[in-house]
Parts: sequence; structure tokens; C-alpha cells
Amino acid sequence: MKRFRFQTHSLLWRILLSTFVALTAAFALTGWLLQKHATTISQTSLEEEVRTSLQAYESFWKLRVANMAEASRIMSSMSDVRAAFMTRDQATIRDTAGQLWTHISKQYASFLVLDPAGEMIASLGGRPEFTGNPALVQKAFSRFPDQVSGYVAQRSRLYYVVLTPVYVQAQHGQELLNVLLIAFDINDSLALELKKSTNGSDFVFVSSSGVMASSLPGLKLADIRFSKDLSGSLKRVKIRGKDYLLLTTDLRDTSGHLIGELYVIRCLAALQASVSDLRRSIALFWIGAVMIAFALTYVLFRRALSPVKALDRAAAEVTQRNYDYRVPVETGDELGRLAITFNQMCDSIRAARQDLIRQEQIATIGRLSSSIVHDLRNPLAAIYGGAEMLVDADLSDEQRHRLAMSIYSSSRRIQELLQDLLDVSRGKGKALERCALADIVRAAQEQLSSRAVLHSVEINIDIPQDIEVIVSRDRLERVFINLIDNAIDAMPSGGSVRISEREESGQVVVLVEDTGPGLSDEAWQNLFHPFASYGKKNGLGLGLALSRQVLLDHGGDLWVEKKVDAGARFLMRLSLAPRSTPLSQSSGASLPATA
Repeated sequence: MKRFRFQTHSLLWRILLSTFVALTAAFALTGWLLQKHATTISQTSLEEEVRTSLQAYESFWKLRVANMAEASRIMSSMSDVRAAFMTRDQATIRDTAGQLWTHISKQYASFLVLDPAGEMIASLGGRPEFTGNPALVQKAFSRFPDQVSGYVAQRSRLYYVVLTPVYVQAQHGQELLNVLLIAFDINDSLALELKKSTNGSDFVFVSSSGVMASSLPGLKLADIRFSKDLSGSLKRVKIRGKDYLLLTTDLRDTSGHLIGELYVIRCLAALQASVSDLRRSIALFWIGAVMIAFALTYVLFRRALSPVKALDRAAAEVTQRNYDYRVPVETGDELGRLAITFNQMCDSIRAARQDLIRQEQIATIGRLSSSIVHDLRNPLAAIYGGAEMLVDADLSDEQRHRLAMSIYSSSRRIQELLQDLLDVSRGKGKALERCALADIVRAAQEQLSSRAVLHSVEINIDIPQDIEVIVSRDRLERVFINLIDNAIDAMPSGGSVRISEREESGQVVVLVEDTGPGLSDEAWQNLFHPFASYGKKNGLGLGLALSRQVLLDHGGDLWVEKKVDAGARFLMRLSLAPRSTPLSQSSGASLPATA
């Protein structure tokens, strides 16, 4: 799978992608902050609702208990009721207090009349199975004559009781006559009534025996899973797969001991639904904003980048050497100034190119002049030597003829060199020819044959006649003349020069080897640099530099092997001529530098 490369795409798409990433990051951060803020506010609101529900429960319960306690206090203070209690007759007590109880109490509760030992004397209403609890009266006796209230677990049920003592005057002071007990049944109906009065909060009464009453149908203690403690007694729980906020308060008996807890819970489904709606709204808004931003960015930046595209087209034209191309200046901003600068740059490049062409022409003439001066030394030396021998020596007719031919050949050589200089100054180039490589090497050998004989140097040529190259014959011939002449100079006491070849993938590599002392370490560093001359008293140091330039102009190269057994080994590479290539073809204005 190819990796996405941001740099390879167009500038417009990179801007669009950057806009998308920036908008996504901004909306993600904004949405997260907004969602967190909304969740915090909603959760705080729910926590307040739970606490308000608990306060409403306490107010509701206190009002009910206060009403019942006041009713029992009124009955205990009435003389006829107290007289009926003294009879300890159930029928008399029911007849006397029952009608009053019916008028006072409209709440569903049990009302019992107990003796001082806690045994039931009469029941005036409510659940008949709640028959009192002797231990309950004994625990509350220490707090009499005050009313005593609290939660009581009776027969797997939960009640809230109010105990009101009834005293009579005796010889030794006040004597406990009866105890009035009002018991409220804590059941699911009461929990539902509390839920309605608190606008949706659920109530669960829990004791050590489990859930005693609940506004959630069928709730068991095992269904409640505590997940996180919040502030104070507020907790976060999960009930039957749903999240709730839970606030606890203690349930204590008439002695103040803890016998259970009341859970006031509020479902978080509404909060989660509102957060989901908020998240969905943010996502839809983000999609719409991204689409609008994409459209606006595309239109605006497409228009803003049109000068950049014009500059891109202009740069492509400049790479094709079209320095006359101009970028239209449409704005006065940075891009407009850049277009002006680009046009000025093209003018500068064109002027510099023209100056460079003029300087190159002058440098070419200079290099050619140096090369010709270098190459004129050999034919002039031959003319000078031949003329001196004709004047001073007594020669035979054959020797004079040979010397005359040498002088004539050297004169023709000087004329060719001067014509090369004239051609270059007029902008003319040498034509390339299809030549046999062996013929070029032999022509160079013939021009140096007399020097070779004089220095006892043998020149061996091992090049097949069928190897052909397309070159400027005169220039390549001067390369071989320069290499052979250098080899002769390196062997003043005699030796041999061998010129051979090998073919490599459509190219020919020519080896020029001698048996001389080889190259010194000093000569290696600047061997092919101009004006670097080593071992020649009158040398200009141009021969190898110009020879290598000739090979480079023909698409080849010239180098030397450092590690050889003896002597020096120069190698040159040239392309072989295809067999279907015509005999000659024009090369244009190639540099006729000589070796």
C-alpha cells in the first residue's frame, strides 16, 4: 500500500486538506468542551434535583408524622378518652376514640392502644397484623414522657412509628396509663406517592433484609451496582443496565440505631439522550461547516493561486530555455511583486546567457589557440630540423626527398591547425566522419615515426580494421599523437608503445601502454588539469587536458590506470559506429579543440 505523501499533491489540495484538519481539530475541541460543559451543567442540575427530592421527602414525611403525632397528643389529653383507656375495655376504647381518630386522621396508618408493658389493648385502624412490640415500648420508656418516633422492621415489613405516652395522676405522682402507637406502613404505594410528589425521583427503602419498598417495580438489592462515588453521599450507580444518580439518607429506629437506608435515585437517561443529541447536532454542524468551508476555500484559493499557476507555467518555460516568456502582473500584492521579480529574473538570465555565450566564444578561441600553439610545436620542430639538415648536412637525393616530404607534411599540418582556428572564430564546426579506428592510429604513428626511430621506441598497433567510430578525424588523431608523443618523451633510452582495444557493450575501449618509468605520485593529482606539466622541460601542460576534452565532446572519456606492473596505461572510451550508419553526418558547431 502506497503511503500518502502530502508534498506530492497540488497546493490547492494541500490547503483544502489543511483546512479540513484545522476545522476538524477546532470542532472536536469545541464539541468536547461544549459537551463537557453541558454534561457538567446537566449532571449538576440532576444532583440538585436529587437533593431537592430528598428535602421534599423529609418535608412530606415530617408533615405527615407531625399531623399524626398531634392527633395522638390531642386524644391522650381528652378526659373521656383517658377514662375509656382506664377501663382497658377494647369495645369502650374503640367507641370512644375510634370515631375521633376517623375524623382526625385521613392518612393510611395503624393506630394501637398499648398497656405499659407493650401489650395491645385495642386497635383503632390500620393493619390488624401490627399487634405491637413489647420490646419497642421498653426501648422507648427511657425517653418518656416525650413522644418517640422512628423506623421499625416488623414481620419483614418496614414501618415508621410514633409512640405517645398517656399518664394519670397517682398517689406517688404521674403513672403511665397507656401508650398510643401510630405506625405508617412503608410500602411500594408510599414510594410511588413520594415519586409523584417529587417530579420523577425514585425512592428505595433498604434494610438488612433487602429492599423493603421501592417505586421501581421488582427491584432487588443485587440489581444496584455502585460504580462511582461523587460528592458527599451522592453516588453513581447502574440499575438494570441504566445509569442513575443515587443519594442516601439513614433510617434509624426509636433508639437512634441505624436499621437501613433510603435511596433517592434519578435516572440519567434523559441526560445521556440530551448529550447524544448535542453530539449529533455538533457533528451535523461540523459536516455543514466543513462543506461550506471547502467550497469557499476552493473558490477563494483557486482564484488566489492563479498567479502561482502562472508562475509555475513560466518556470516550466524557463526550464525549456524560453527566457522571453513573461508572467502577467494582475495584482499589487506579494504575488504581483513576485511576478515582477520573476520577469526581471528572466531578463537577467537572458542578458547573462548572452554574456556567457560571448565569453564562451572568447574562451573557446583562447583554448583553441592554446591547443594550436601546443600542436604547432611538433610540425615546426620537424620543419626546423629538416631545414637545418638540408643546410648543414651532405645528404643523398633520397634523404633530401624524405626531408622535403616531412617539411611539406608539417606545413600542411600547420595550415590545418590555422584553418581550425579560423573556422571556430567564424562559428563553424568540424563534420563527424565514420572512420576506421586503426587508420586514425596509423596516421598518428606515421607523424611520429621519425621521433620514434630517433629515440629507439617501437610502436605496435593491435586494432582490427573493421572497428569503426563516428568522430572528428583530425581531433581524435591529435589525441593519439599527444599520447604517443608523451610516451616517447618518457622513454629517452628506448622502449615500446602498444595500442590495443577491447569491446564492451557497444563501445570500444582503447589502451595506450608504454614501458617507461610510469607516472609519479605528484602527477596523479592534477594529471588532466590545464597547464599541469610534469617531466617535460618545454611543455605547456595542455596536452592531456585537451585530449580528455575531445573524448568528452564525443561522448566518451579518457583516464589512466594507477596500478600497473610497469610504465603507464591510458584508456579511452568511444561509442562504436552502427553498421547501418552512413559514412558521414554533420555535428553542428562542435569544439575542435586539439590535443
